[in-house]
Amino acid sequence: MGSQPAETLNTESTRLASALPALLAAVLFGATAPLCKLLLGDAAPLSLAALIYLGSGGGLAAWMALRRMAGASRSRTQALGGKDWLTLGGAVAAGGVLAPVLFLVGLSHTAASTASLLLNLEVVFTALLAWMLFREGFEGRVAWGLAVILAGCLLLAWPESGVQEWGMSALPIAGACLCWGLDNNLTQRLANRDPVQIAAIKGLVGGSANAALAIMFAQSFPAGAPLLAALCVGLCGYGCSLVLFVVSLGRIGTARTIGVFAAAPFAGVGLSLLILGEMPSLSLLLAAMIVVAGLII
Repeated sequence: MGSQPAETLNTESTRLASALPALLAAVLFGATAPLCKLLLGDAAPLSLAALIYLGSGGGLAAWMALRRMAGASRSRTQALGGKDWLTLGGAVAAGGVLAPVLFLVGLSHTAASTASLLLNLEVVFTALLAWMLFREGFEGRVAWGLAVILAGCLLLAWPESGVQEWGMSALPIAGACLCWGLDNNLTQRLANRDPVQIAAIKGLVGGSANAALAIMFAQSFPAGAPLLAALCVGLCGYGCSLVLFVVSLGRIGTARTIGVFAAAPFAGVGLSLLILGEMPSLSLLLAAMIVVAGLII
């Protein structure tokens, strides 16, 4: 009798420790929306997207180089080759070039808390593309959950502002989520490849492409503290978040990892209210409850 509470406590502690990487990944990724909102005051969307992805790709590439210099054992994953490069190219174009620009354009016209909650559309588009383009299974329960999430996002974006602001804020963010959904499906086809290498390539190529576009359109880059802050946001919010996400996949599996990582948009909402002083609207609270219901279904 006396040993039962201790065993239960140990079991709960083990579960918490196993889920901790996914939770940290969610918090880091969720924090990118409010932090990017702050940085948009010092940088245009193209230049900020370039710095964020260069920070992610450069940081991960440096980490891989240090790991190699330290003599760490090589990963059991296979090297990229053949059609993998075409698949990776599509993922980079969608998730590393188009998505960040669309997201930052939308973020510049809307509250960070609203943008954070709209990121739940990535789950919807990832599932729909997996079903429509890649012929993956699609259960009725999942369909209902996605429909509820979509309803919550529509409620969040529509009221109080009308069609004009919908086009200026929600549509670019929805487009970014669509691109990230395509990125997720293409990257899944490279599941047996080194995810850190893939993320480093995405960051470096996507960041370089956005930097070239920023220069082409005469968008200036910030200097000093804002530049370093953008690089750090990219490294932590995208690079380190991805590494923790992959670690969690190995510990608790895909389903539980995705379930924990679904906290990311809500972490973004909380940080937006905390560090930006945004006041939660009635539509935000109602949409949050609806989206939570969709994730639970």
